[in-house]
Amino acid sequence: MDLIRIIFAIILPPLGVFLQVGLGKHFWLNILLTLLGYIPGIVHAVWIIARTPEHQPA
Repeated sequence: MDLIRIIFAIILPPLGVFLQVGLGKHFWLNILLTLLGYIPGIVHAVWIIARTPEHQPA
């Protein structure tokens, strides 16, 4: 399932973060990073997906 989230994170970073942690602080931070620059949003999303266990609230 992480592979699907990483693919979503590359296409639309906030979606990948949302699927991993829900509507928490990481989701809103990722939206901000994506608006400031697409690449920082992708890096943050992949980092969140890689380090956060599945279904952990933010």
